[in-house]
Amino acid sequence: MGNSWARFTPKGVTFTKKPSKRLPNSSSTKRTRKRDEELEFDDALIHQQALSAAFLFHQHQLNGSLPVNLNRSTSVVYPSTAAPKKLPKSSSSRQRSRADHSLIQPLQLVNKDLHIDGLETIHFVLVHGGGFGAWCWYKTITLLEESGYRVDAVDLAGSGIHTFDTNSITSLAQYVKPLTDILEKLGDGEKVILVGHDFGGACISYVMELFPPKISKAIFIAAAILSSGQSFLDMFSQQTGSNVLMHHAQIFLYTNGKDQPPTAIDLDKESVKEFLFNQSPAKDVALSLVSMRPIPFAPVIEKLSLSYVNYGSVRQFYIGTHEDCAIPVALQENMINTNPPEQVFWLKGSDHAPFFSRPQSLHKILVEISQIPPKQA
Repeated sequence: MGNSWARFTPKGVTFTKKPSKRLPNSSSTKRTRKRDEELEFDDALIHQQALSAAFLFHQHQLNGSLPVNLNRSTSVVYPSTAAPKKLPKSSSSRQRSRADHSLIQPLQLVNKDLHIDGLETIHFVLVHGGGFGAWCWYKTITLLEESGYRVDAVDLAGSGIHTFDTNSITSLAQYVKPLTDILEKLGDGEKVILVGHDFGGACISYVMELFPPKISKAIFIAAAILSSGQSFLDMFSQQTGSNVLMHHAQIFLYTNGKDQPPTAIDLDKESVKEFLFNQSPAKDVALSLVSMRPIPFAPVIEKLSLSYVNYGSVRQFYIGTHEDCAIPVALQENMINTNPPEQVFWLKGSDHAPFFSRPQSLHKILVEISQIPPKQA
């Protein structure tokens, strides 16, 4: 974002300069306060729209009136009819995140010279992490669609508004079936960019092994990059001893009895505030606390079978998060060094949920990766 911003004068209003007893910076302070209020209003409106969409989906689900071929992106995107506004930087003490928290029209940012015609694909498929749902991508969906991309955000089995009981999920294949359904329905020659967050990295890895010709690129966001024969739980075992927050946040569920393995992992609502959302806006934390669901245990411990011919043939990119308490930088770097992707990007100031804490920066990187041309055969 630029350092200079245009100033607007309300139409029909004339200002006459008069002597003032106010402090020299008082008018600037008022303008800053007014602009901050505008930022808060825009953010609150988008958040209200997301909550309204979630409520409507829940009602449709209960009434059995959800469309069969539902594009999840349309459920949370509300196109604005107003002209794009130029928004200033905030003078808030939390300046690191204010500008990124507001959904500024991307035409002011990356879209000025953006050309999506001729790209290998403009279709993104967003895969949430453990406990999350398609709802967590509402800012990313908005920004990508306003940039001209096609976006699908999927609810994996037992997640978001998907009706399946999380405790009844017994395999990774069962958990990712809503995702494999999307790829199976792609037309001949049609490709997508797969984006996986957190446990979603293991999920897209599983799908990369099954449908390599249908995947243009795979993007891992603060996500698991696993080796063949490794599970998501195996990855965390490399640093569990040092992650006290994780221990406090996990609540194991035993639907089949305490003498049987856990069926799911729930997250303590108070602990996740610092564990997952230490840099995220309060309203997005509130949305998450009422929307997150338990994580099925069986897929978490399932070891992946990945081949160089299939999984290894898909171009891979990693987006790291510098202020991540869930998957610390040291663990992210270890995964990157063990299974090097084609390119690595880092989001400064981002917690484990960059779609909340750094949505604009995340959007820019996703667009940049989408524009990387195919490798010549």
